[in-house]
Amino acid sequence: MSSSQDRYISSLKKIKQVEEEAQKEIESYKSKIEDQIIQLESELEKVIATAKAEGEKLVDSNVEKATKKADAETQKTIEEAKTKSKDVASQITSQNAQDIINILLKGVE
Repeated sequence: MSSSQDRYISSLKKIKQVEEEAQKEIESYKSKIEDQIIQLESELEKVIATAKAEGEKLVDSNVEKATKKADAETQKTIEEAKTKSKDVASQITSQNAQDIINILLKGVE
């Protein structure tokens, strides 16, 4: 073989070697990136699960607070109604008593 052919073949071998090294670097970088993506996805799933659990706890807590508040307001309304009904009953009784007294007094006259 001639010297120029040897150089050409040598150049091709060097090019091929550089291409293979570049491909190895690309594959290595690709593998690292894929690992990072998997790790990030895992972390994201954990964060989402945690946020969901915290959200559910918050909803449960707010429902419980609202229920307690509604119960308290209901009890207050019931107590107010009881008080008013007693007042109304006592007013009716007082009025009835006054009517009875008036009737009795009319009979005495």
